[in-house]
Amino acid sequence: MKPAGEGHGAGCPVESTLRVIGGRWKVLILRELFRGTRRFCEMHRAIDGITQKMLTQQLREMENDRIILRKVYPQVPPKVEYSLTPLGKSLERILEDMSAWGIKHLSEKKKSG
Repeated sequence: MKPAGEGHGAGCPVESTLRVIGGRWKVLILRELFRGTRRFCEMHRAIDGITQKMLTQQLREMENDRIILRKVYPQVPPKVEYSLTPLGKSLERILEDMSAWGIKHLSEKKKSG
């Protein structure tokens, strides 16, 4: 990884990663999909506060980034399932590391404040 301050812009790997997983909802969607394949309504119920419109938008972005797969079954009513691609599954370790760092950070803040 390049030192901070180098490689900013469209080609920066860290910025690319943050664009794919950043924001309020994508990490929560990933959390659900790390548990297995989910239908839209299951994710909507599991993610407190997300609107249907926002969930749809975030899922589309994640599909465009090739981290999730959308499978539509030809039936009435339509059945749609979402799952992680291998690239999406590879984010699990990153999010585990972020969680561990967050726990450490919160502990340090509690000690000093």
